Amino acid sequence: PVTYRMGLMTTPWIDWEEALWDYRMQGPVAVDRNGYMSSSDIGIGADGKVNHELVYMQVMAFNGTGYGSAATPGDQHKSVAGRVSVRVATTDDMSRVGGVRVTAYGQYGKPTGGGTRTRLLGMLSYHSTLLTLAAEGGLMRDSSTAGTQDVLRKGRVISAYGVLHFTGSPAAVIARVDRVTPNTGASSTTPGYSNTRIIGGVSYQLSPNLRILGDLDYVTYANGTPATPAGLEAQRGQALFQAQFTF
Repeated sequence: PVTYRMGLMTTPWIDWEEALWDYRMQGPVAVDRNGYMSSSDIGIGADGKVNHELVYMQVMAFNGTGYGSAATPGDQHKSVAGRVSVRVATTDDMSRVGGVRVTAYGQYGKPTGGGTRTRLLGMLSYHSTLLTLAAEGGLMRDSSTAGTQDVLRKGRVISAYGVLHFTGSPAAVIARVDRVTPNTGASSTTPGYSNTRIIGGVSYQLSPNLRILGDLDYVTYANGTPATPAGLEAQRGQALFQAQFTF
């Protein structure tokens, strides 16, 4: 019922959510895409399950810098995190993401150099062989004491998505909406105070090892596009054709 891990591994929240969403081929989930978490990091952890994954949980102590950061491995400041998911009703899918589930996640740590890095997330989801529906909300807190004292930034992430598989067909329709407020303490009239990403598309499973996806990915910014980082305006709307190869 318990599996222990050490080394470079998937982090507790993103590992679980991507198994539910199942379309990383389109792009990262909201908390990863907006820089609040990394999909993998170096650390130690354990996965546990109770009563055929009625309860599924994971804990981890890790660097907190993410596998792709130039700061890896950073300094003595680390992060600890835990996720627990409880199936409150069953469907025809009894996997770790199947059924109607309530999932919670908490993370506490300090970034390289010192400061604050906390994450609180909650999700309600439904997953069967034909339909996936999920809604999540998260509160993010970040500050730094490296060099001069930084003001605490309070971020907020809301995401909802669905996947519909057609009966007897390898085709599916996906839809997702992410709304991110990087700093709720800023003036609501600030350019880029929040952004809303809308994703929609159709996928087709050509074989067990190959899936293709055609989708639209469009972002809007409250009060206009922020000045930084550069290039956001050019990336607001994209039409994508993507393929996933599984080995």
